[in-house]
Amino acid sequence: MRNTVTVKMVLIILMSALSGCSGLAPQPTATIAPTLTSTLIPPTATSTPTLTPTPTPIRTPPSLPGTFQSSVLNPLDTPHTYIEDTCQYLKLKWDPNNSAPGTVVMVIMYHSITDDSGPLGYSQINQDYHQLTMQHASELGFMTITPAQLADFLEKNARIPARSMLLLSDDRHQADFFKTHFVPLLKKYEWSSVTMAWISIATTPLEYFDPLQKLVNQGFLDIQAHGVVHNTPITEFSSDDYIRSELAGSIAFIQERFGVTPIAYIWPGGGFTKRGVEIAREVGYRLGFTVNPRGPVMFNWVPLSDTKDNMRLPEGGMGDPLLVLPRYWSTDADYRLTEVISIGDAAAAEAAANRDTELLYYDIVCKDTYGPISHP
Repeated sequence: MRNTVTVKMVLIILMSALSGCSGLAPQPTATIAPTLTSTLIPPTATSTPTLTPTPTPIRTPPSLPGTFQSSVLNPLDTPHTYIEDTCQYLKLKWDPNNSAPGTVVMVIMYHSITDDSGPLGYSQINQDYHQLTMQHASELGFMTITPAQLADFLEKNARIPARSMLLLSDDRHQADFFKTHFVPLLKKYEWSSVTMAWISIATTPLEYFDPLQKLVNQGFLDIQAHGVVHNTPITEFSSDDYIRSELAGSIAFIQERFGVTPIAYIWPGGGFTKRGVEIAREVGYRLGFTVNPRGPVMFNWVPLSDTKDNMRLPEGGMGDPLLVLPRYWSTDADYRLTEVISIGDAAAAEAAANRDTELLYYDIVCKDTYGPISHP
């Protein structure tokens, strides 16, 4: 029994000794990693915040100024406008390629000019007064324009001299009248033409035409219409047939005799009616002239009256200011020159003061539809 125990003890001691002699540390028990499944678990999604665009600020258009008023005019003669589209008006007004605000036109009506220096009459002036008036006009910077230029200016604000005159002589005159009283002045001041309101009477002597045609061809004379019968002015009692014969008949006669088409009708005797104005527009006239000396005209600005005064027929209710334009009489044209300048200068100053407001209005309200205002 003792021997057996002894043997076991020896064996244990021997094995411990061998283990210590090997220098090998006991190895830890291997750990088996758990098996990974093939299913991938997506990471938790992070939500991206929705960006709200900054709203475009709403711009409020400014209030526009009223129509320019002039204290120089007769209180009964008030400016009338004729362009209803505000955006169109502002674009034409401020286009730098067009006439500048304050550009003014003085239309002067002539009937008779005598060769001497006698007294002035109801519708008559003498040569001395006429020459002094034209010299004064030139010194003040006035230049003459034609009816076509005036129409383009009033309709589209086309560029014309800042101080313009339309010299308009009524009734039939022979070429010598214009050669004596106008052609030398046109040459001297480098002006364009004078305009004659021609009465289209079929019995006009043939010797009138060739000399007048020569002046037309030379650019000194512009022919416009002054009726056919002429001595029977258009009134509320005039039939449509008579009105058309006067208006369309004048066009046909001038086309046949002078080879040009008139665009302006000078109302004979100063007689006009709303129906006459309507028919004038229908047959192709762009302008019409009364005998009422209400003032000068500017783009979208024509002084007219809505009330009869001093035997002057009211034009305000005609509905078409361009067909009832005012004219100054030649008998007082000289001192009216400075009046015209004062009106134009005041209009220019007021326009300059309102420029930024009107351009801001255009930018907010009009530009997207009408396009930007062009530059030179």
